[in-house]
Amino acid sequence: MKVLLITSEERANKFYDLRSLPPDWELVFVGSFPKAEEVLAHADADFVVADAVARVGREIIDKMPKLQLIHSEGVGYEGFDAEAARERGIFVCNCAGVNAGAVAEQAILLMLAVLRRLVEGDAMVRAAQQIRAKERYILDGLSELGAMKVGLIGLGAIGKETAKRLRAFGSEVYYTGRRRRPEETERAHGVTYLPLDALLASCDIVSVHIASNKETFRFVGEAELRGMKPGAILINTARGELVDGDALARALREGRLAAAGLDTLYPEPVQPDNPLLHLPEALRHRLTLSPHIGGTTIQSFHRAHRMIWQNLLACAAGETPKNVVWQGQETGEG
Repeated sequence: MKVLLITSEERANKFYDLRSLPPDWELVFVGSFPKAEEVLAHADADFVVADAVARVGREIIDKMPKLQLIHSEGVGYEGFDAEAARERGIFVCNCAGVNAGAVAEQAILLMLAVLRRLVEGDAMVRAAQQIRAKERYILDGLSELGAMKVGLIGLGAIGKETAKRLRAFGSEVYYTGRRRRPEETERAHGVTYLPLDALLASCDIVSVHIASNKETFRFVGEAELRGMKPGAILINTARGELVDGDALARALREGRLAAAGLDTLYPEPVQPDNPLLHLPEALRHRLTLSPHIGGTTIQSFHRAHRMIWQNLLACAAGETPKNVVWQGQETGEG
């Protein structure tokens, strides 16, 4: 079997013992963002393992005659041409669930960082303005996470893990989604359902936890941001394209939102002209950023790479892999 890896060789070696694979397997690494011709130099590959934000388009899939499976290194797979894979009967798999707890921790981190104005405070202490910062914060008022009403857009694996952590802080937790969950699920996770409009209007913090696809592109746009409670906080640890960055920059400039905490921006890699990177100096403390690391813990990557190689071995043995998101005529979550 030949495996084409559109990811870092160092990462693959760090998180899985590749020596345990069958000795006749050939592994070829082309990096996380290769050109199409670099990928197609290995068009005879049986499997593709790709970074969750990499692109595996039709122009690649159609020219790989032996391809059986495309596996995301993470949860996302929006850069993979699912229609092209469907037409060929090629499995598309992801690592759903492996980083749910890690991303939930990142969401909580951003909530706390925004509420406690961590980035601004750090800069002021380093500038020997500690007392000035403390006095400003006392007069402005800092809020505890436990006093917040938090609305989750999406109650999948990550949303549930986030809800569990918020309950420990004492927050009131609400959720919205395509459908209301059964009452036993709501009780188990301590959440209350609200339609999207009501959640946006009533929650102090809104945290995004939905998948990225054609239907959810810029899901949080101008109308949704205007529908949020004045002075609310937006958190996004999912995908950058779920939020309209231009609209969010306007909301922060106009003071309609108090702040935002983002683990990801669109497009990725982040470009220098992104409007969120060019807020006025006086407003920059309203935005806390992290480099899309929510799901990149050591533990998550060990779980992900174990799942990847188990799935490839299963497929090579003629078995159906786990966490199939697209194969033949069927779709679904693993």
